[in-house]
Amino acid sequence: MTTPFSAGSLVTARGRDWVVLPDSAPALLVLRPLGGADDDIAAVFPSFETVSSAEFAHPSPADLGDAQAAGLLRSALRIGFRSGAGPFRSLAGIAVEPRAYQLVPLMMALRQKTVRMLISDDVGIGKTVEAGLIASELLAQGSASGLAVLCSPALAEQWQAELRTKFGIDAELVLASTVSRLERGLDLGQSLFDKHPHVIVSTDFIKSTRHRDDFVRHCPDLVIVDEAHTCVAADDNTSSQNQLRFELLQRVAADPERHLLLVTATPHSGKESAFRNLLGLVKPELATVDLGSDAGRRMLAPYFVHRKRADVRQYLTREDGLADDSLAEETSFPADRHFKDETYRLSPAYRALLDDAIAYASERVSAADKQGRREARIAWWSAIALLRSLVSSPRAAAQTLRTRSATATAGTAEEADRLGAPLTSDFSDSDALEGLDVAPGAETGGVADAGARLAELADQAAQLEGPTEDRKLAALVTHLKALLKEGYHPIVFCRYIPTAEYVAEHLDGKLGKKAVVHAVTGTLSPQQRIQRIEEFAEAAGDDPGARRVLIATDCLSEGVNLQHHFDAVVHYDLAWNPTRHDQREGRVDRYGQKRSVVRVITLYGSDNGIDGKVLDVLIKKHRQIRKDLGISVSVPDAASSGVTDAIVEWLLLRGRDGEQDSLFDVDEYKAIDKKAAALAADWQSAAEREKTSRSRFAQHSIRPEEVAREVAAVRDTLGRAAEVRGFVRQSLRALDGVLRDDPGGSGDFTAELSGTPAGLRDGLAPALGGDVVELGRPVPFRSTAAVARGEAALVRTDPAVVALAGYVLNAALDEKVAGPRPARRCGVIRTRAVTGRTTLLLVRYRFHLTLPSRAGVRQLVAEDARLLAFAGAPTNATWLPTEDALRLLDATADENTDRDFGERTMSRILDGLPAATDHLEEYGEELAAELLASHRRVRSAAGEIVRGLTVTAQKPADILGAYVYLPASTPAAGGVA
Repeated sequence: MTTPFSAGSLVTARGRDWVVLPDSAPALLVLRPLGGADDDIAAVFPSFETVSSAEFAHPSPADLGDAQAAGLLRSALRIGFRSGAGPFRSLAGIAVEPRAYQLVPLMMALRQKTVRMLISDDVGIGKTVEAGLIASELLAQGSASGLAVLCSPALAEQWQAELRTKFGIDAELVLASTVSRLERGLDLGQSLFDKHPHVIVSTDFIKSTRHRDDFVRHCPDLVIVDEAHTCVAADDNTSSQNQLRFELLQRVAADPERHLLLVTATPHSGKESAFRNLLGLVKPELATVDLGSDAGRRMLAPYFVHRKRADVRQYLTREDGLADDSLAEETSFPADRHFKDETYRLSPAYRALLDDAIAYASERVSAADKQGRREARIAWWSAIALLRSLVSSPRAAAQTLRTRSATATAGTAEEADRLGAPLTSDFSDSDALEGLDVAPGAETGGVADAGARLAELADQAAQLEGPTEDRKLAALVTHLKALLKEGYHPIVFCRYIPTAEYVAEHLDGKLGKKAVVHAVTGTLSPQQRIQRIEEFAEAAGDDPGARRVLIATDCLSEGVNLQHHFDAVVHYDLAWNPTRHDQREGRVDRYGQKRSVVRVITLYGSDNGIDGKVLDVLIKKHRQIRKDLGISVSVPDAASSGVTDAIVEWLLLRGRDGEQDSLFDVDEYKAIDKKAAALAADWQSAAEREKTSRSRFAQHSIRPEEVAREVAAVRDTLGRAAEVRGFVRQSLRALDGVLRDDPGGSGDFTAELSGTPAGLRDGLAPALGGDVVELGRPVPFRSTAAVARGEAALVRTDPAVVALAGYVLNAALDEKVAGPRPARRCGVIRTRAVTGRTTLLLVRYRFHLTLPSRAGVRQLVAEDARLLAFAGAPTNATWLPTEDALRLLDATADENTDRDFGERTMSRILDGLPAATDHLEEYGEELAAELLASHRRVRSAAGEIVRGLTVTAQKPADILGAYVYLPASTPAAGGVA
């Protein structure tokens, strides 16, 4: 069926101009406002409303602007584009400006007909953005119709916010807490995965038999799996939870037409079999491929991206093989972590408590050994729980001593191990961090007088609270004061909730009047944690002397980005797996951190029998490997637990023998050294494998020059960083904003916006916060795209920049707008930059695209803005190269221009522009041909359908602006002819 108006044509309805979209039918027109976004699309019935053809009006010669008018109008137009014509359909419409290196996974994905990828970039590089780019592109192209993100429940709301705010994808949360509400809204026989095309699903919830089968039957055609290493089985000893997740993913991956993105920073986790199983989900034959051979590496390369920070810190430079550094991009990762290990010694009273507790635990384990394997394992886990809580804090110790052990209900030794290990160990492949920060129990029952002895020890522990007897707490206060004095905002990580609450309670008021202390633990839901942190940051205010100190458990050690508010980490409790330390530090040591060096302080007890050896054998070894390789390598869990088990066994042995004076100088202690040596050998082997893997798979299937070509095309259409920065600064100054540059010379600045026009303030309020705009609080504008709430990024997709561009564009098109109008559609400028009369045209082209794919044919309308310049009169124009046209934007007015003369000159040029129509249309055809070639290049690499692929320039093109440059009295050498 045809309509009176073709796709891409202009019509007038409801008092404004619209672009006709391909979804239109004879009885119903689908329209997008001229220059508007997809959110403004409307449906109009021609039978009931007047719709007529429209032509974009020429500029008015009386509405003259200054030398900046052309550049500001062009930038405002380009920033507002949300329907790019290039092969990357989604980039114009997303609210994040990806780094150039983040386009590599997208380019890899678009070379596959069915996208299967393992994205394993280092912590903090931006894997969520990389996965989101691929998802938004597949959805925009129609290659995918639905999306499911599988992640831990703790990260579900963060994924939801990321997809909504950065990529415009509204996804429903499918969690244990939401499924009942969602199911109540279903029709009879309807699956919630059919009703909601985009979902974020808890892996712990969906692996149950009831929901798993429904999900597999109605699974969307695009699935992202976050922290994928926790969803694969490594061997027969893998936890049942991991096994269930692995079985689920195997069924999801079994559909060869389903797009699958596996995301993890630790694909190996120290286990080759787990890595092979991950590869098997991507492509079954990869599970057994010989990665030591060139053929095997070539087979894996298209599906695996695996880069460390050093690979992308400086990108698209001469060192990457490019001709120049014009597209070079530097990513502001912190340069280093500064580690400092600080020790403390137990007070005599705390020493006595520890000795008594070790003696009790030793007796309990010795007696249980004689009762059977089940009783022995229950006693073992109870002993570890007791020891770990004792070295954590008096409050954690007291709670553990008064709480029944989770293992006490175990029916078998295996069940005791399953219940005890998650609460007392720190395995890298633990199912989830939710609920693991509670203090474990030590009371097991069935032992005469055990309750009384534990209660006595608990009372003894409670008496030790405070810095007088708890010298660990006293040491923390000292080190925090030093950090705060240096201007740092630290996070203090604790193992248990009681410890975090205890530390926060005792720090309150001890760190100075301007220090604000808050605790965030697993007692809060994931969303409440984020909310608490945001409230915390606001409570600290804008006072540069204020300091934030966050006390947290490991519920914040994964997935939560804290680099905007904090820049130092204190490990109050040692984790028994150094990967956990790396995860904690990664919350602040990531892209967007303003500090070049992140401080890390590790507190450890020199005389408690545990911390010193854990630090030496595990933590320091992990740091050394990270320093050598530039990335983290997971400690082999089996060997790691062997070392910590040996430490506990030795302590219990010493407790039984009553020899507590010298902990490290007996023959039995050599067993620990033997197991430490075995661990070091296994770990070093894993590190060598990881080093080899990184060198093989840093990602060489996409060459830098290929990335550069696409980046240049995108930036030519959508604008470059320098253009956005100049536009924001010039526009805000012209609109009566007060700008102050960063004294550090970073190029950042603040803007006080209370004096700007009311229409602009209304547009900025949702992006920055109403109070920030109306009360005149300075708004920081930063070069980095990673900004905190109330700040703006100098990128085209930042909401504040978009609001500013929209206001400037609308004010330029509407001469009746009150107040300053920075951009105008006309201008006559006398300048030394030209030697003869030169006219610059800002032209908007619309393209009608037909894109065939496996999902059917899609019809799209996209826009582009170009600058064209000619010398002389329009009837006898000499058209200039694009470079000369761009240089005119930098021309300055060197002499005043009489207004009447300017209007007469502008009128003559505008009256003669119809003579330029043929050239403008020819240029539009050239652009259409370039776009067609670009689409074919990207699509043919993926084996996609190219027959029927068309790009047509809609005629006529719109002349948005016309600017005449006249030579000044004394022209400069080298001006545009």
